[in-house]
Amino acid sequence: MTWSVAIQEIIDEFQDIDEQFERLEILMDFSDEVEELPIESWNEHNLVRGCQSVAHIEVEVTDGVVWMKAAADAKMVQGLQGLLSIAVNGSTAEQVLLLTPDFAEEAGILNSLTPSRSNGFRTMFDMVQNNVRKSIE
Repeated sequence: MTWSVAIQEIIDEFQDIDEQFERLEILMDFSDEVEELPIESWNEHNLVRGCQSVAHIEVEVTDGVVWMKAAADAKMVQGLQGLLSIAVNGSTAEQVLLLTPDFAEEAGILNSLTPSRSNGFRTMFDMVQNNVRKSIE
């Protein structure tokens, strides 16, 4: 698949890292990429169900452009949200709906995570796409 420049940069960065521990450290650094959802905005509607940590995601589509805010109680989960933010923020709704979570697998990120964290990423990814789909219907 042909990825956007931003996603390809993520893939390249992670593929250059051989050590799993270093890969996880870099992943946690991506938590800084999240436009943080304030804790007072956390609610049942934006709760990521099935995530090992407490995580929340809010998606807004304005003039056909997607913006995501997120937060989590674990830095690693917020790092995954940061990757997702880079992948979707500023993209059109159509681009987001065509996106697959394969970029995280290609980068080797999902292989570095426990199965529950990997599933949590896929759950967050699906939640973003579902919210985008609902916003444009």
